[in-house]
Amino acid sequence: MSLPGLDLDKLRGKLGDGPLSAELIEGGRSNLTYVVTDGTRKWVVRRPPLGHVLPTAHDMKREYRVITALKDTAVPVPGTLLLCEDTEVLGAPFYVMEFMPGTPYRSRDELGKLGPERTRAIAFSLIDTLADLHAVDPASVGLADFGRPEGYLERQLRRWGKQLDASRSRDLPGIDRLQSRLAERLPSSTEATILHGDYRLDNTLVLDDRITAVLDWEMSTLGDPLADLGLTVAYATREAPDDSVIANVSGAPGYPGTDEVVDHYARRTGRDVSNLDWYIAFSFFKLAVITEGIYYRFSQGKTVGHGFDRVGALVEPVVAQGNATLKEN
Repeated sequence: MSLPGLDLDKLRGKLGDGPLSAELIEGGRSNLTYVVTDGTRKWVVRRPPLGHVLPTAHDMKREYRVITALKDTAVPVPGTLLLCEDTEVLGAPFYVMEFMPGTPYRSRDELGKLGPERTRAIAFSLIDTLADLHAVDPASVGLADFGRPEGYLERQLRRWGKQLDASRSRDLPGIDRLQSRLAERLPSSTEATILHGDYRLDNTLVLDDRITAVLDWEMSTLGDPLADLGLTVAYATREAPDDSVIANVSGAPGYPGTDEVVDHYARRTGRDVSNLDWYIAFSFFKLAVITEGIYYRFSQGKTVGHGFDRVGALVEPVVAQGNATLKEN
């Protein structure tokens, strides 16, 4: 039986001759991910959302390229098997990668069941893996042209400001102040690395308390590595209920505090993290804009599902966290 966006009869010609079955991996809010099996082997198929008409925003070739490039590095990624740009097969470009065992932990309750020691080990493995990613020389893996690192932070702030304007339908106390303060204190990036762009615990798989695969590379590029670290910290400390539509691991017993996480990254990489507050505050701004966009779509009747009716109340606390992080000079 085929699923929306996945024609198993047409896919079969790409993977073998036997009958296929599939299931949609729940939890993703953007690109669609399926586990496909012939009863013996398993694969993962990833494609853009249904009805999508702007391929540059969900570039399967780009995702496939970065995962393939990282294959022989210390960064754990699935093996890539096939990139298909023929839209006659599934209606959109897609790629196939190997199935990797592991769990994407999404909430403090899920981590809490593991106990403090295991949670702590997982958190440090997450940061070690990020340090490994930022240690990869882009040119050495064929990714020297994977992004435009010059002016990266300025473009990011401008981009998310435009996203805010596109979703603005109500008063959001503090968000304009946060945006202006970020613009006033924009750091000067001195280094460019490969960025994941959305690095958080539930975009990885965990097995035996270690990160065994980093997934969801759709926002990857070249840019300031502290942008990844700041977002990881923001995701791990944002204030949200466990049943929120956005992942939340804050408060899990054993999860290290921000200072410990940042110190661990600094020791692993040797980077100056003294200005990290800006990156964390920017990440809260970005998360607030993303969450407000979800609320806006829900208020317009364009999003349905569990938890979306409460998403609007999550925005103000995130804005407040951003302003609190960006301390007054």
